[in-house]
Amino acid sequence: MTTLERVRALCIEDYNYPLPDERIAKHPLARRETCKLLCYDGHEPTTHRFDEVPALLPQGAMLVYNNTRVINARLRFTKPTGGTIEIFCLEPIAPHDYQLTFQTTDTCSWLCLVGNNKRWKQGPLSLDVKLPQGIVTLHAERGQQRGNAFEITFSWQGGYTWATLLEAVGEIPIPPYLNRGTEPSDATDYQTVYSHIDGSVAAPTAGLHFTDDVLARCDSMGIARRELTLHVGAGTFQPVKSEVIGDHAMHREFIEVPRDLLVELAAGERPVVAVGTTSVRTLESLYYIGVLLHDNPEAGPEELTVTQWMPYTTAATITMRDALRHIIDHLDRTGANRYVGATELMIAPGFRFGLVDAMITNFHQPQSTLLLLVSAFLGGDRWRDVYRYALDNGYRFLSYGDACLFTK
Repeated sequence: MTTLERVRALCIEDYNYPLPDERIAKHPLARRETCKLLCYDGHEPTTHRFDEVPALLPQGAMLVYNNTRVINARLRFTKPTGGTIEIFCLEPIAPHDYQLTFQTTDTCSWLCLVGNNKRWKQGPLSLDVKLPQGIVTLHAERGQQRGNAFEITFSWQGGYTWATLLEAVGEIPIPPYLNRGTEPSDATDYQTVYSHIDGSVAAPTAGLHFTDDVLARCDSMGIARRELTLHVGAGTFQPVKSEVIGDHAMHREFIEVPRDLLVELAAGERPVVAVGTTSVRTLESLYYIGVLLHDNPEAGPEELTVTQWMPYTTAATITMRDALRHIIDHLDRTGANRYVGATELMIAPGFRFGLVDAMITNFHQPQSTLLLLVSAFLGGDRWRDVYRYALDNGYRFLSYGDACLFTK
C-alpha cells in the first residue's frame, strides 16, 4: 500500500473523542493571556499559564503567526415579503485580489454561502446600510452556483468602499459550535492583537491568547516574531463527514509569505514555532511550491497551488533549502517582495514535517482535519493522551478555550 493509499484510508472515527458541551468555552477569559497552556514534548503533559510561553519556547526561536483579520462576513438581507436571507461571504471573485476588492467603491463579486436559499426566488435583494453620512442601499444579485455556494454580485452607490459597508452592516461570523449568536464583545475577542490584513471568515484562534505584553516579553527574550497570511475559509468549521478522509475535499485558501521570511527560513538558523494550524499549513506548503517551481520555473499562479494530496505523492527530490531558494528566485524574477498563492494542503498522519519545530494551537473538534494535523505532528496516538489529560484537568476547548505548546 502506498503512502497516499494509507492516508486516504484513515477512518475519521479513529479521531473521535467525547466533548461535553460544557467543556466548550463560549467566551474567552477576561484576560486572555491567563488561560491554561498544556505543554507536551512527547513525554508527560504539564500545565502552565499562557503568559509563561515566552520562557517555554526554544531558545532563539522564530515565532511565526498569521496576521489575517476576520471580516464581518455575515450579511442579513430582508426580502420584500419579510423573510431573511443570510449571505456568508467566503472569498472574492471580482476583483479576485483581497486588497483590491475591499477598496472597490461600486461593485464586487464574492463566492458566498446562502442561508434560506430556496426562499430567494428571483431578482436582487436590498439592504439599507446606516453610515454617519447617511443611508446607502446595498444590492445583492445571485449568480452561478458552485457546489454548495453561489456567486453573488454586490452593488451600491455613494463612493463608499466595500470594506466600509462590511464594517457597518456585517457580523463577525463566530463558529457555529459556540451555539450562540454574535455579541458585541466578539468584535474584539475574535481578533488577534496583531491582525491587520482583512480576509478571513474565521479567526486563527491559537493567536487569540497573545497580548501586547506577552509579545513584548518574547522580544525581550530574543524570540524573533514574523508574520505571514492565510485567509481562513469557512471550511475550517466543517467536520469530516465521510468515513475515510480520502473522500473529504479540502478547501482552497489564500496564502501570502514575505520574501524576507523565506530568506530567514532558508538560512535555518532558528527553531520555527508556528502559531496555529493555519501558520503550520502555510509554512509546510512552501516545500511543495518550491518543488513545483523546480519542475517548472515559469509556472503561473494556478499551476503553483498546493493540492490536497501532493505531499503523499511527491518524492523528496530536493532539500527544503533548495525549495525555498526556488521561491525566492521566482520572486526576484517577477519583481515581487512576497509570495502570493493558494493551498489545499491536508496534513494527516503520514505527513513529513519539513519546517515546523514546534506549534502553539488550541484544542480542536472531534473528527476534524485540525485534529488530524495535531495527530500527524505528535505521532501515533499521542494526541489521545494529550486530550485525555486536558479533559481530566479542566481545560476549556475550541476557539475561545485553552492552548497547547507542542514541541518535537
